[in-house]
Amino acid sequence: MKAKTILIVYALVLSAFCITGCHQNQSKGSVAEIDSSVNKKLENLFSNYWEEYLKLFPFRATFYGDNRYNDQFHNDQTQSYRDTLKNFYQSYLDSAKTFDRSKLTDENKTNYDVFVYEMNRQLDGLKLNTWMIPFDQINGGAISLPLGNTMFPFKTVKDYDNWLSRLNKFPAWADSAIGNFRKGMAAGVVLPKALVIKMIPEMQNLVVTDPTKSLFYQPVTHLPKDFSAADSQRLVNDYRQVVLNVIIPTYKKLGDFLKNEYLPKTRTTSGLSAIPGGDKMYAYDVKSWTTTDETPEQFYQTGLEQVAIITHEMDSVMTATGFKGDLKAFFHFMNTDKRFFPFKTPQQVLDSFEMIHKIVDAHVNKLFDIIPKTPFVIRQVEKFRENTVGVPQYQPGAPDGSRPGVFYVPIPDASKFNATPMDDYFLHEAIPGHHYQISLQQEDTSLPKFRRFGRYGVYVEGYAFYCESLGRDLGLYKDPYQYFASLTWQMHRAIRLVVDAGIHAKGMTREQAIKYMMDHEAVTEPVATAEIERYMAMPGQALTYMTGRLKILELRNKHEKELGNKFSIIKFHHELLSGGSMPLQILEKRMNEWAEKIKSGK
Repeated sequence: MKAKTILIVYALVLSAFCITGCHQNQSKGSVAEIDSSVNKKLENLFSNYWEEYLKLFPFRATFYGDNRYNDQFHNDQTQSYRDTLKNFYQSYLDSAKTFDRSKLTDENKTNYDVFVYEMNRQLDGLKLNTWMIPFDQINGGAISLPLGNTMFPFKTVKDYDNWLSRLNKFPAWADSAIGNFRKGMAAGVVLPKALVIKMIPEMQNLVVTDPTKSLFYQPVTHLPKDFSAADSQRLVNDYRQVVLNVIIPTYKKLGDFLKNEYLPKTRTTSGLSAIPGGDKMYAYDVKSWTTTDETPEQFYQTGLEQVAIITHEMDSVMTATGFKGDLKAFFHFMNTDKRFFPFKTPQQVLDSFEMIHKIVDAHVNKLFDIIPKTPFVIRQVEKFRENTVGVPQYQPGAPDGSRPGVFYVPIPDASKFNATPMDDYFLHEAIPGHHYQISLQQEDTSLPKFRRFGRYGVYVEGYAFYCESLGRDLGLYKDPYQYFASLTWQMHRAIRLVVDAGIHAKGMTREQAIKYMMDHEAVTEPVATAEIERYMAMPGQALTYMTGRLKILELRNKHEKELGNKFSIIKFHHELLSGGSMPLQILEKRMNEWAEKIKSGK
């Protein structure tokens, strides 16, 4: 999950203090102290917050299936917008603090804790100067805008006009973004050169000579049949004009700026610690993504420990295959032997994933008793971005089912697509990973909307990574090479701890990180490069996978031991998923309370 259409910002020490303090007081009092009027007021606060939030973030409203603001393009690059956000979050934090938490229901205590955490993390994020880097090769308005074609409803004439209105506001955003880039250049807060080199062709690829070949023209190539001839002709003309007069000039301006003005000012260093204020930025990123108080050094050491453990297991599997040589030679074998590259066309790759889908569906009810209603499809990544998407990824569907969850597969060259990690890709990104967790959360109308659509990376990615451990129970990992590929992905997440903290806190270079990754797992240089550059663009995000997985496995092992024959993996997964995404402190408390109820026979 990479795109910043799902951008998450997290809080720091103040929010952690609140959660700890609030939880210590939760056991005080009795059910009799619950005040229905207080709970109703709190729920109204949540509802009002969400209504204002959607107005401030119209792209996210569209993404969540709320079409009221589809004609809007919020210019998040302006100081006035950032000031508005600061006042917005502070006012709701102040309002939340007026509530007596002891009078809330158990559900609303959890909602309250997450809400306060959310307000604090947003406010802490606004204190940083990350606005001086408006977008990169993966995230930001210029990158996510083309994805609008897949998120917009495009069912009525008004839908088509709304998209036109949004596109016409893009130049103002781009001009502000360029202005912020320039302020970053003056302050020394700039992107690494290696990332900007990837951004330039992304902008250039959206500048076409034939407007009908533009991604932004595509919506009118399949207009609904019930549109009148006059409306259809007008829309075709309007879309042609917006491509010619808005899209092409704006992306050309962005590309020219990046190439001619910004690139010469970029840095040769790789991590945040090399720029002014970078240490604080990374400390925030670590805290916000992982929801823990661990330091970069602690994550680095955990990564080294996990690399050693997984390396030992890899050695065992390699030996069992009868391979003669060391692990590095085995990595080369896994990356080059023809048996692992059976595909000739992209469709064959997609068909193979469909087969995995069928196998998992046949076994999933052994572990899960809640299934999302949101449809699910497998698609190839669009050509314009396939070279910057290293591995398959998931794009959530609309909560009402009008847009399916999509498992996107990058296939620049089918003959070079390795089949061995496909089981892991599917378990993590699709079923029972991201598609299950995100869809179930969005579909749960008992949650306040800020929680239905809120995501904590350490929970979301930690859960999806945990799902990879379920492969054998779900009919996958049939041979040692597939299992070794699974170990490779475990190694990949352990390496992420080392290189993310290494790059941003310990001076590790891009090249050193790429080499470290290739020395410890069966990964090609292009994939390793795309991954490392992703961590450079999204500091801290790479820490979430292993951190969340280790916590979930810790909780599962703990409760299996405590509950004995009362433990049910189906019920464990039900509880794990039914509460939605939350910080790890709150998740651990929830799961402990669940186990206590089972022990007491409730």
